Amino acid sequence: MTIVAFHPPGPVKNGRTLKIIKSKWQLIAMIAIPVIWYIIFCYVPMYGIQIAFKNYNPKLGYLGSPFVGLRYFRQFFSSYYCFDVIWNTFSISLYSLLIGFPAPVILAIIINELPGNKLKKTLQNITYVPHFISVVVLCGMLYLFLSPQYGVVNQFLSFIGIGPIGFLESNKYFKSVYVLSEVWQESGWSSIIYIAALGGIDPCLYEAATIDGASRLKRLWHVSLPGITPTIITLLILRLGQLMSVGFEKALLLQNDLNMQSSEIISTLVYKNGILRGDFSYATSVGLMNSVINLVLIVAANRLCRKYFETGLW
Repeated sequence: MTIVAFHPPGPVKNGRTLKIIKSKWQLIAMIAIPVIWYIIFCYVPMYGIQIAFKNYNPKLGYLGSPFVGLRYFRQFFSSYYCFDVIWNTFSISLYSLLIGFPAPVILAIIINELPGNKLKKTLQNITYVPHFISVVVLCGMLYLFLSPQYGVVNQFLSFIGIGPIGFLESNKYFKSVYVLSEVWQESGWSSIIYIAALGGIDPCLYEAATIDGASRLKRLWHVSLPGITPTIITLLILRLGQLMSVGFEKALLLQNDLNMQSSEIISTLVYKNGILRGDFSYATSVGLMNSVINLVLIVAANRLCRKYFETGLW
């Protein structure tokens, strides 16, 4: 009879885990920094979500404030501006998605196809620079350029006989000004990841396509675009997950009484009620509703992309 010694798996497994941690401590240290950041600034604040369901009083604190259930959600959906604010947020974000999302892809392909590194770097630098302009400075530039009295744009329009147009004094033009200025500012910076993806495509594929007689347009369509499709899908899912999130800084700085009907969005409403008026519970409930919508959108977008493109975040 053969006797086989039995060793408990626990200590061996733990020892192997400690050995892996010791050998990879640099990588663990690197990832620990963003993990700690996310815990402190993203997960810990979630404890305050409960004030959306309470009549929050800073003196009473989170636990001492009386519970009111869905009172503030009903208050928002019964307000006269509810659907206008939701539509403004959705339409600006959708407008930005339709115009702004393809722009970096097109720009990256153009830069990738340019002959000579010097010309490529020059165009890259020109398109990167607007990203580093602060939102306040950008809004000041828009006010100067689009001014009906002395703006460069209106001076040109007057020269060709169209007449001055109040771009920032009208509900009609606010969304276009917001989106197009964002495209100008962010397209160059957003194209970096697509340029990197294009650089990772095997040059042999282009050579094979050229030998087969494919034109430049066909090489773009059959080699370049399929090569960066996973990157495009991944970023599209992330963008759809932020479809109801429009930053309040730019909208607030460009907002005035004349364009309020088009410029009032969820984030500016939350800012005004939460920070300026101190109605923390109402602002939190509106922000929570917005976050839940974004969560549903990103899960649905990921599922659809997994089904039809076999690419997703998880």
